[in-house]
Amino acid sequence: MRKEAEHRINRRITSPIVRVVGENVEAAIMSLKEALRLAEDKGLDLVEISPSANPPVCKVIDYQKFLYEQKRKQKEIKAKSAKIVVKEIRLGPQTDEHDFNFKLNHAKRFLSEGSKVKVDVFFRGRTIIYKEQGEAMLLKFAEALLEFGKPESMPKLEGKRMIMIIQPSKAAAKKPAPKPAQGEAAPAKEGAPEKGEAGKNGESQGEREENN
Repeated sequence: MRKEAEHRINRRITSPIVRVVGENVEAAIMSLKEALRLAEDKGLDLVEISPSANPPVCKVIDYQKFLYEQKRKQKEIKAKSAKIVVKEIRLGPQTDEHDFNFKLNHAKRFLSEGSKVKVDVFFRGRTIIYKEQGEAMLLKFAEALLEFGKPESMPKLEGKRMIMIIQPSKAAAKKPAPKPAQGEAAPAKEGAPEKGEAGKNGESQGEREENN
């Protein structure tokens, strides 16, 4: 089946009187016959862009070029909104101040770049008894990032992990990414598990993409 045209063009236009607009075209109300002749003289198309107006508004344009530009703009919008990068940072229920600040700086940088940050506290073995401390740790982390982003939801326990996702604020993109302090030692991998958490369940930091 042939796809119906998005607009009425040229001799498919049914209104006997139309308002004509276009680049290098003086806006005027005229008969459809005159409007078609005007478009043909310019080697362009007459496209009905506002059929509900009285009289309908028709534009003198290159219709194929017009459709191409529309599709290109739609692709650009889709490309910008389709992929959201999520960076992961891991804390422990008893992360010390040094590691906390180190990972906090990474989170600020990620948010400044426009990425979401997924922060989780991993409870290994009997450390699940410290889930209140884990929740407090996540809330403290979120509070320290208020200038850069805000939580999408409150901390949520999923199995042995308590998770919170922080989305960047519009103002975050204008803030310079924080630089690590001079002489600060970086861990082998960003977001690596805390001491005592390493093992088969201790994943390193990664990133993923999710659809809007």
